[in-house]
Amino acid sequence: MPEVTVPEGFEGRYSLPLIEHVEDSAEQIRRKQERVRALCAERNAILLAHHYQRPEVQEVADAVADSLKLSQAAAKTSANVIVFCGVHFMAETAAILLPDKIVLLPDLRAGCSLAASITPEELRKWKAKLPDAVVVSYINTSAAVKAESDYCCTSANAAKVVRAIPADRTILFLPDKFLAEVVARQTGRNNIVAYPGYCHVHKTIRPEQVVEIMDQHPDIELLLHPECGCVSSCMSKALDGTLPQDRTFFLSTEGMLRHIGESSAAEFAVGTELGIMHQLNKKYPEKTFHPVNPNAICAFMKTITLDKVIRSLETLTPQITVPTEIAHKAKRAIDRMLELA
Repeated sequence: MPEVTVPEGFEGRYSLPLIEHVEDSAEQIRRKQERVRALCAERNAILLAHHYQRPEVQEVADAVADSLKLSQAAAKTSANVIVFCGVHFMAETAAILLPDKIVLLPDLRAGCSLAASITPEELRKWKAKLPDAVVVSYINTSAAVKAESDYCCTSANAAKVVRAIPADRTILFLPDKFLAEVVARQTGRNNIVAYPGYCHVHKTIRPEQVVEIMDQHPDIELLLHPECGCVSSCMSKALDGTLPQDRTFFLSTEGMLRHIGESSAAEFAVGTELGIMHQLNKKYPEKTFHPVNPNAICAFMKTITLDKVIRSLETLTPQITVPTEIAHKAKRAIDRMLELA
């Protein structure tokens, strides 16, 4: 297998925006949400929000979900305008699936450190080392990287995508090294070559934080996003009994919500970005949730505010488009992801 090294200046490819502090009263939030709904009706627009968005943005959205479900919602919509309250690669995916619709991203600073970790040029060089390998790109990548890929996946269906690939084929999995580790263990595949990218937020969810919260709450269930920096350690600890194997789960955000609804447990340790806590507390008020890392906040996701959603709907800007050739190539990988959803 070829060695894969982190590109020079990987962390310098993105600049984290300052998180804007919004001091709206409950009444001001209500009025702004009413304005958003009125504009959506006027523009025939649908508003899609990721679980990591601000609570007041989630509350006005037509759909709140993870990347996979939001892609599915975008693909099915009859709306003329899609307002994507997420990050840039998500809006790009919607623009690829629906090239005849207007796709808005209320703040162009809403990037992604994981998507920034690999460029299409780097992927082409990587592919040249193993020209017969199958390229599986996480949805947290640019459209140009997806265009160089055979399959796209999300954390919810990554293992299913890999299982659909013949067992004798080498897989180049990018860009999240932690998700690649989870998928390799879930599928038993030993021919996955992982690119060493990571989400700057999930990387901060560390094994020692898991140990601490499980010591404080020994009977709770542990839910970890596969992008977390602790996944390899925690998988090993679950296997050797250091962590309770029957109460340790590696799940996408949507998978966490589904699991909690089906579980008889009353308390959960949650390892992902804190925005999900709004939906968890809303859907399951009778249950208790403890963040593994109480500082796991994505500044990119928090760039979008109600004021920016209103301005975006009023002006129909900023619009996200993808060049036709790139969109055509990327759609092949995205369609394969949706087929395996």
